[in-house]
Amino acid sequence: MSSGAERARGPEPATAENPWPVRTVARKIADWVHRLGAVWVEGQVTQISARPGTQTSFLTLRDPAADVSMTVTCPARLLRECEPPLRDGASVVVHARPTFFLGRGTLSLRADEIRPVGIGELLARIERLRKLLAAEGLFARERKRPLPFLPRGIGLITGRASAAEHDVLVNAQTRWPAARFRVLNTAVQGARAVPQIMRALSELDADPDIDVIVIARGGGSVEDLLPFSDETLCRAVAAAGTPVVSAIGHEPDSPLLDLVADRRCSTPTDAGKTVVPDVAEETARVHQLRDRARRALHGWVDTQCRLLEQIRSRPSLADPFGPVERRAAEIETHTERGRRAILTALTHEQSALSSARARLAALGPAATLQRGYAVVQYLDANGELRVLRSISEVSDGAALRVRVADGAIRAVADGSGS
Repeated sequence: MSSGAERARGPEPATAENPWPVRTVARKIADWVHRLGAVWVEGQVTQISARPGTQTSFLTLRDPAADVSMTVTCPARLLRECEPPLRDGASVVVHARPTFFLGRGTLSLRADEIRPVGIGELLARIERLRKLLAAEGLFARERKRPLPFLPRGIGLITGRASAAEHDVLVNAQTRWPAARFRVLNTAVQGARAVPQIMRALSELDADPDIDVIVIARGGGSVEDLLPFSDETLCRAVAAAGTPVVSAIGHEPDSPLLDLVADRRCSTPTDAGKTVVPDVAEETARVHQLRDRARRALHGWVDTQCRLLEQIRSRPSLADPFGPVERRAAEIETHTERGRRAILTALTHEQSALSSARARLAALGPAATLQRGYAVVQYLDANGELRVLRSISEVSDGAALRVRVADGAIRAVADGSGS
């Protein structure tokens, strides 16, 4: 009676002094969950449990983009009617009603319809996601980073003991034996693949010794490669700070990770050849460059030697004193010619001067005076000095002045000639 009345009016608010019993809390949760009604849920199937002779089967529905899962119960016939038969990793759409079990306090989904997601639907979803990521620029060429020529460390995310791991390691270490790898093994298909790959990607991206990350997996069906077209993984690869190489499947396979990664390799073998250079090729290239450098240097030295030889063979350097001596000889010659010309001119002028002097001496009165003649001057009646031409011109007692040949002047007392 009291229990019915309690349900009618509802329990009083829980307090420390008046707490609710577990059954009350469980019932309230169950009432709230049951009011949610049926929902359509999409996920990947794991842990299928269908025992023969039982009417109820169990499976786990996992979110491929997060580490979240829920238990699903369904009639066994639903699993038997699925075509193709369900297997771990298959994508399904389930119509179920959330159910809370009071006795165990657990939440599960009670399914009444299970629809496997077909290949066509998967491809259509991948195509829609591809267009979305392309519109956001995650496939743009300008955002892709170049791979380092020789990485210090290479991170490898792949399945444990898989052929992809073997192909990457063997081919890379064959090309460059000193290549250093850090291998993180993860699931590469199924519901656990995306969370594990993302954790490994985050760990390698945070490692400062890792210069490039390779995500590798062998070939498979569209369902097997579905984790590598997951939106969450694609965005994580696009946001990584370390260049990422995608090596998923074979040449025809093209998950969205190939478009987001900084470099797409057709196979894991191709990835092993891409991330490191070939030591033989690089050694041959070094030898080739050294030979080219040696030939170039020898050619340059030979050219400079020829130029130097040409310069040394020029007259100015072959006989540096010859031009000076020739110039000195020319100067000496010109000096001698100038001396002779000057002497000739002086001689000529001296001769001309002597001739002029001779003519002057012959024509001048000095020569006459030197031969014994004299010039006699007297004062006339007017007191003017006149040259005496005849003694008759001078009166007795006149004063005479005689200029002899040496220019001396003598006075004569009278004009009688005494």
